Formats: sequence, C-alpha cells, structure tokens
Amino acid sequence: MIKHVFLTGPPGVGKTTLVQKVCEALMSAGVEAEGFYTEEVREGGRRVGFDVVTVTGERGRLSRTRDSVGAAPAGREFAVGPYVVDLPAFENLALPLFRNVGAADGGSRKVFVIDEIGKMELFSQSFIRAVRQTLESSSCSILGTIPVPKGKPLALVEEVRSRRDVKVFTIPQRSATLPQMKVTSQRGPGARVPTAAAATGICTTDKAPALGREAVIEL
Repeated sequence: MIKHVFLTGPPGVGKTTLVQKVCEALMSAGVEAEGFYTEEVREGGRRVGFDVVTVTGERGRLSRTRDSVGAAPAGREFAVGPYVVDLPAFENLALPLFRNVGAADGGSRKVFVIDEIGKMELFSQSFIRAVRQTLESSSCSILGTIPVPKGKPLALVEEVRSRRDVKVFTIPQRSATLPQMKVTSQRGPGARVPTAAAATGICTTDKAPALGREAVIEL
C-alpha cells in the first residue's frame, strides 16, 4: 500500500515548485503540513548556494560556494562540488521539524515535506535517522524529492526507492504545465481519515503532460 510520495528528475526540472504547489493545495484544504524545501541563493545573478526554508517560512543556510564563505573553520569540511555545507545550520533548522511528526491533531495524518534527500543533507547522520523514523511513522505521509541516480548510489535514496510503501514519480523535463492538483478533504464531524494510498495524498489519473498524470489530493 502506498504511503509516501517522492518526486525525482534532473536538477532544475521543477521538483521543488511542484512540491510547493501540492503543499499549498493541501494546506488550503485544511490538511496539516510540516517540513522544508531547498531553495537556490543567488547574488548578482550567480548561484552562490542553497538555503533550507520551512513550510512556515523560516530560513537557514544549507550551503555556500567556497569563495563566498571564506576560510573554513578547523575540522572536517563537508562539500559537494563548489558548495560547502553548513551542517550545524541545516541541522538546527531541519531536525526539530521531525520531532513534531507524531503530534498530528486528533489522530489525523499530516504531510511531512522533505525537499530533498540529497548529497548535502546526507552528510548529517541525525537527518538520516530522522528520515528513517519518519518513513516508519503511522502519523504522517512524506511528500519529498530525491535526486536521479548518478555516480555512487546514495544508500538512503536507494532505501526510499525500494520501499513498497513509496511511489516515485519521475519528472523528465521542465514543462510550462505542471500536473493539475485536485484537493478534497474528508475532515469534519464524523468524517474518517483515509488510510494507505488515500492518506498519502496523491492518487493518479492520466492527464497532465509534465508527469503524464493529474495529482488528486485526498486527505
């Protein structure tokens, strides 16, 4: 039974944009959502790093280019290409979000956003443990993103792909038309909270060109 949904595709294809739109639609329907996105940081038209931004708008540093951070402090440096990862800043913002996973109101299922499970985030062993615990949680479904396979496999990403309760959608290329999203809420007096695929929040019908499907949100 499908419980979690992940998007994958090349960098810049629109994964974060789609996750944000789905999350906005869910929250408009009264569904509780928590978690974080990863956004580019640009200065003078040049990308200098990435920030982590929570669903509620809090922002923290994830990484910066070496020439923008200056000399690295003593100790191990975590880097991906030209970007130096600010592990303490990432953990200080992201990890507390996972502690609220089991605090859904009234026993209802919440959606937890993880954008993304990538090389930078995976330097954090605490993040890896938190993701695994959330995947097993009965109180939330994950709406997340993972990178396309490239080079050495990322262990946690492969774990996610191989889980029977995960559905992975591939976005092959940027499209001006993102999948349409229909949001329905079954919350209310006496209403039951759907389980399995319905509780995941994404069922599919053949339509929108980007994914070849329409995302139907039912929570």
